Amino acid sequence: MKRAIFPGSFDPLTLGHFDIITRGVTLFDEIIVAIGINADKKYMFSLKERKGFIEKAFANEPKVKVMTYEGLTVDFCKEVDAEFILRGLRNPADFEFEKAIAHTNRHLSTIETVFLLTAASTSYIASSIVRDVIRNNGDYTKLVPDSVRVK
Repeated sequence: MKRAIFPGSFDPLTLGHFDIITRGVTLFDEIIVAIGINADKKYMFSLKERKGFIEKAFANEPKVKVMTYEGLTVDFCKEVDAEFILRGLRNPADFEFEKAIAHTNRHLSTIETVFLLTAASTSYIASSIVRDVIRNNGDYTKLVPDSVRVK
């Protein structure tokens, strides 16, 4: 079985994330959307909310699972028997950052990183931008799947 993890904080899930996961399920037998837990980071949405957004968005896709983890991503890959890390690239800056992480992960393990370019229609969307739109009462619904709704 070709299993990949798609790690991130998903605070919140965006249409860019949704696009990468949707396209990723055509490449892998299973994708584990892995929500990393970082005690030092302040999140807008609780872990339960973020997990719920993803589960609801992919409720009809049996190849997508949602899990949480702490620590190194490569250690989590070993724990769940995933051979691949799936990452999306929006721009050249993403590539340089992700390339350094991928090289480090390959140095620490045999895990391969697979990059997908984001769709042109979602390449400008970042969770930080979505959070800013939400904080300022803007229409964030064009940036996120329907499963992401703020009370």
